[in-house]
Amino acid sequence: QVQLVESGGGLVQAGGSLTLSCAASGVTFSASGMAWFRQAPGKAREFVTAISRSGYNTRYADPVKGRFTISRDNAKNTVFLQMNSLKPEDTAVYYCAAKETSYSDYVASHFFEYNDWGQGTQVTVSS
Repeated sequence: QVQLVESGGGLVQAGGSLTLSCAASGVTFSASGMAWFRQAPGKAREFVTAISRSGYNTRYADPVKGRFTISRDNAKNTVFLQMNSLKPEDTAVYYCAAKETSYSDYVASHFFEYNDWGQGTQVTVSS
């Protein structure tokens, strides 16, 4: 059974930083592309960033480019999201997602491409 467990969310002031982690089990992590999505109250779930199974390729949504960094540690079956210069509009529940793929450098950015999801972690940025 696949389990993705997010951690690291919390309350932070605008301009601050947080690092989210997602620990994966029950999945061949090194064969999985990983991503972060987020959902704010009353809004649809949106793509934030993704990383290929190789870790070589990444993709970011425009609102987070230059502020967020995704990385992965295949030895620890964990993907990270470093968030800097946080803004109130970054407030959302952040979800980790996994997609097993045969393509080592493929980066998926649509929610329907991902098979497995975590329960989410709340990030609140105060102004």
